[in-house]
Amino acid sequence: MSAPVIVYLHGFNSSPQSAKGRQIAEAAAALPDRPLFHRPALAHRPVQAIRDVCAWIDAKAPGGRDLALIGSSLGGFYATWLAEKYGARAVLVNPAVRPFEDLVPFLGPQRNPYSGETYDVTRAHFDELAALAVARITRPERYFLLLRTGDAVLDWRAAAARYAGAFQYVAGGGDHGWVDFGAEVGSVLRFCGCRA
Repeated sequence: MSAPVIVYLHGFNSSPQSAKGRQIAEAAAALPDRPLFHRPALAHRPVQAIRDVCAWIDAKAPGGRDLALIGSSLGGFYATWLAEKYGARAVLVNPAVRPFEDLVPFLGPQRNPYSGETYDVTRAHFDELAALAVARITRPERYFLLLRTGDAVLDWRAAAARYAGAFQYVAGGGDHGWVDFGAEVGSVLRFCGCRA
């Protein structure tokens, strides 16, 4: 079995430089059989973000070969669509379930705190997100869901119900950013197909 191809997808107004993204990338790079690891800066427009990620996957993992996705928050929503498209494994960390509704309060001007990029969230963003909604996941065993009950941004119960049948780890307390995520990195990489 060859090392997997792993794509890490950050959340809304986040960055590849987020703590979780860095921790996973550093742990993957330290493995003896290093995976091909990609941490793209996702475009703020959902259609463009998905188009860019698909182009990279099609070039580096044709047909989704040995592909695993890791998505945090909005990235988890994207990872679900991509996992269904490519038949890939997906690790979802506090994933958004209905971002086309959850992001409505952010309608209007935004500034990414990592990149400094400014842009407007418009109704078109919500339409593009709704078009990416997966009606029902197939093969739940391809999914590993990590949730914190203290997430004040998204309701962990909605994700637990949405991904019923998937491998689930629900930890008490915590927050949406999962500040102590380092303890979970090993299990995330193992699920993605990495060998220590």
